[in-house]
Amino acid sequence: MRAKGAAIVDVREPWEFDQGHIEDALLIPLKSLPQRVAEVPRDRPVVINCHHGGRSMQAVNYLRQQGFGNVTNMEGGIDRWSLEIDPSIARY
Repeated sequence: MRAKGAAIVDVREPWEFDQGHIEDALLIPLKSLPQRVAEVPRDRPVVINCHHGGRSMQAVNYLRQQGFGNVTNMEGGIDRWSLEIDPSIARY
């Protein structure tokens, strides 16, 4: 799920991020993305995640409209990550 060297941008709300998140993920809630788009790295692949994948897909579409070429939706979101990669992340 995680591309080598990719930045992880988590577009969930802070309370969700506090429930559990991928190490080194950058929290930018979806509603804040237009104001904080400059914080998203352009020099490496970017993987966007949320709870299940809906908000992250919206973020991917927005970032592509802003000229980001190497941006990917984490299919299944943090919920799938906690099931398949890191069970220490709480499911909610």
